[in-house]
Amino acid sequence: MEIHKGASAFKSDKPTVVTIGTFDGVHAGHQKIIKRLVDSARANNLESVILTFFPHPRMVLQKESGIKLINTIEERTDILEQSGIDHLVIHPFTMQFSRLTAREFVKEILVEKLRAKKVIIGYDHRFGRNRTANINDLKKFGAEFDFEVEEITRQDIEEVAVSSTKIRTALEEGRVEKANNYLRHPFSLKGEVVKGRGLGKEFNYPTANINIAEDYKLIPKNGVYVVRSVIEGETYFGMMSIGTNPTVGGTSRTIESFFFKLDKDLYGKRLKIDLLIRIRDEKKFNSVEELKLAMKQDEAFSKQYIKDNYVE
Repeated sequence: MEIHKGASAFKSDKPTVVTIGTFDGVHAGHQKIIKRLVDSARANNLESVILTFFPHPRMVLQKESGIKLINTIEERTDILEQSGIDHLVIHPFTMQFSRLTAREFVKEILVEKLRAKKVIIGYDHRFGRNRTANINDLKKFGAEFDFEVEEITRQDIEEVAVSSTKIRTALEEGRVEKANNYLRHPFSLKGEVVKGRGLGKEFNYPTANINIAEDYKLIPKNGVYVVRSVIEGETYFGMMSIGTNPTVGGTSRTIESFFFKLDKDLYGKRLKIDLLIRIRDEKKFNSVEELKLAMKQDEAFSKQYIKDNYVE
């Protein structure tokens, strides 16, 4: 997969089939569209192109919404790289870009820069300044500029019954298994291991504190989760705490992971950690001893879950 920073950077020896969207989460519905895109490109000797945007349009047009995204742009790129597409175009979404008319967008971006001979798009897709144009307008532009429009019907979209909004809601409620089912891959957090307060080591649970630089990344509901990470080529399971550590007087939110059977210095390393299931809510215990007992129970639950679901 070739990655292009903006439509102007795009280059291809062949005409293309294009789909357009933010693709936050790259969930089951997105995957269905992407498969159709790849299959169509191969059948028609075209190059497959996903045109996506960063920042997310709502981060520019509705700053007050404070939208949090399932994926960072790096994570979205990593997932799309596994999808079989030929090109990913990450176009900067700015106020100036948002003011392009529908015709300008089609002519300048889709036709002149991306060389589209076919566009695959949802029945409810809207585009152009103030999102005033719809799929019928796109079909008229297709007739004018000589490209085909393939419509993804309401039935096709509703058959999957999933949306990025549903996934965000599930994660905010701590229902990570439901989110993972929608995504068809585990929701993950990616960041650098930084120095923490060192309390985990005192409890015999030395943790890797993850700093996530992207403030728009959605962090799931506080609590304890079973997790998995590939570190230096080896898969390790463990448990993650998201929260403020109220039992020991914490006030700021941290993300801390303890990995079973791991004895490595992780400081400064960049980890991708998959969240598999949520064990419990964060709780303020009456004493450190109660907290230690709860951590032992979390460990027992985690190891049984891993044995039942991942270890042959």
